[in-house]
Amino acid sequence: MVVTEMVEATSNKWETRMRNFWIFLMTFVLLAGAPASFAQKKNKADEQNRSVKGAVKSVDEQSVTGAVVQLKNTKTLQVRSFITKDDGTFYFHGLSPDIDYELKADYQGASSDKKTLSSFDSRKEAIINLKLNAKK
Repeated sequence: MVVTEMVEATSNKWETRMRNFWIFLMTFVLLAGAPASFAQKKNKADEQNRSVKGAVKSVDEQSVTGAVVQLKNTKTLQVRSFITKDDGTFYFHGLSPDIDYELKADYQGASSDKKTLSSFDSRKEAIINLKLNAKK
């Protein structure tokens, strides 16, 4: 009887160890694969978006620091703004490829003409430069 109890106790310990091993292994596999799946989803979202960048120039072709560039979503009419950097550049990212956007720059009473980033423009990173008109 003692031998039978010892065999059963050994068997239970072995089963417990195997169960714990499998739990550990499955947890490890799930946790190891999680970052890869998140990265894949982010990359897929990045592939679907586009961006636009450019520079704002004055009438005399000088870079304009501090100009306000407005990007208007023509579907929702939402407007995003960017203040140009020291070299007159601006950048908008995360734009839908299925929507047209209007860009316009303003600086100290001078404005640029509106330019359109069309949904038919298939570039992932479009370049649209804006030139300020003379003050009125």
